[in-house]
Amino acid sequence: MSEHSIQREVARRRTFAIISHPDAGKTTLTEKILLFAGAIQIAGSVKARKASRHAASDWMEIEKQRGISVASSVMQMEYQDCIINLLDTPGHQDFSEDTYRVLTAVDAALMVIDAANGVEPQTIRLLEVCRARNTPIITFINKLDREVKPPLDLIEEVQAHLGMDVVPFSWPIGMGKQFGGVFDLQQDCMRLFQAGRDRRVDQDDQTIAGLDNPELPERFGAEFAQAREEIELIQAACPPFDHAAFLAGQQTPAFFGSAINNFGVQEVLQALVRYAPPPGARQAIERIVEPTDKKFTGVVFKVQANMDPAHRDRVAFVRVSSGQFSRGMRLKVSRTQKELRPNNVVSFLSQRREIVDQAYAGDVIGIPNHGVLHLGDVLTEGERLHFTGLPFFAPEIFQAIEVKDPLRTKQLRTGLTQLGEEGAIQVFRPVAAGAMLLLGAVGQLQFEVVIHRLKTEYGVDAQLMPARFTLARWVSAQDPKELARFLDVNAAQIAYDVIDAPAFLAGSAAQLRVVQERFPEISFHTMREHGAKVF
Repeated sequence: MSEHSIQREVARRRTFAIISHPDAGKTTLTEKILLFAGAIQIAGSVKARKASRHAASDWMEIEKQRGISVASSVMQMEYQDCIINLLDTPGHQDFSEDTYRVLTAVDAALMVIDAANGVEPQTIRLLEVCRARNTPIITFINKLDREVKPPLDLIEEVQAHLGMDVVPFSWPIGMGKQFGGVFDLQQDCMRLFQAGRDRRVDQDDQTIAGLDNPELPERFGAEFAQAREEIELIQAACPPFDHAAFLAGQQTPAFFGSAINNFGVQEVLQALVRYAPPPGARQAIERIVEPTDKKFTGVVFKVQANMDPAHRDRVAFVRVSSGQFSRGMRLKVSRTQKELRPNNVVSFLSQRREIVDQAYAGDVIGIPNHGVLHLGDVLTEGERLHFTGLPFFAPEIFQAIEVKDPLRTKQLRTGLTQLGEEGAIQVFRPVAAGAMLLLGAVGQLQFEVVIHRLKTEYGVDAQLMPARFTLARWVSAQDPKELARFLDVNAAQIAYDVIDAPAFLAGSAAQLRVVQERFPEISFHTMREHGAKVF
């Protein structure tokens, strides 16, 4: 394909993640975006555990049972001549590592805020990751059909936590039972709210033109009078929208609505198409990779086991960084120099798959494999490239694990190896513990999910037991002999993770400090970045 054709295809791509605190309405908004883009016909229920329909982005059995997202999912669709790659992320803090890694694969983020609760702790964590990468953010303030915080307070909260200017694109008239709709500040009209989840997506909002239209105070009374004062205040206080400032992570456009009622969703979708950036350049250790480079490059940012339980598959999610992918092309894994010729590469609508013949920068493709590809691996047409920035955080809680039926030990190891490779849990092999494996996690819910998945996906009934360790630090040294001596002397507290990176395990912070003082030549790391030469 010509360079001009690649440029045209790259310009059509919009790749973004939806982020929020649990229960802010993220998965509901994801469903409604799919609905408005024509990718699905019926939005699934994310509330009722026994409902026959579930969110398209929630494909694991445990997600359907609990009504939460515990794994990121990828959905591709076409809307207004743009190819949209939407990544739905877990909202629960116990799965924050998965979300952090997804945020390295997107060009923008859509932040969902529960208008009743404002900016919540998990949202703040995710915002910090976005801010560190200067990721452009569009804000959707949800659930205006309920009793919520005053909109001015919400804007102040978002601005304080984001550290960037908030530019409202719409403004609510009333809330809860008195919610009349939003005033569209860009189009100078009021969009009237119609309650009901089944409102057709091809049905345009009813509108009333002009802030000075006498029909508005007549119809909405005190709610409109208050909203008008607030609109005049924000128009005077907020800067005008500046697209360059948005792309630099200095401004965020804000929309109000009610996702469950299909209200405000289309405006957000159109803003993503119009304002979110196409794929940009990516910094590798060796050089800057431009999205329009002719040669293909891609990075594995996620590995998911058993998306199709019948085939025990492992799918590597690859964000295309440059060039054009063609089915059956020769690719090399930079880490191992192994050659691949993938013919069954797929695109996603959650667990629904379609074979991919071509893909371009910004697209997310899935390569089924059997352990060849790991998180952070770089695929190229031969060039050796390494990208950093894919984080693995030191676990905060530990549990030992053993199988109840010793005859299923092999299946336990297989399951934990695959779940460790996908990042669902961190699996350590303590040097001094024989066959015993140690699990490390950021939150307790990760353990529950792993036990559930071992049973349902691998047929392994396992049990957790207390572990004597409370801290883990990956270790490295400038001198390989010094590292080898440290590992030998402290063998009783050394373990190796799924890529054989050595870690020191401690029972307390005090014990860790003593060891750090005794071995000043050893570096102790709270984070391991795939691609960085840490060990």
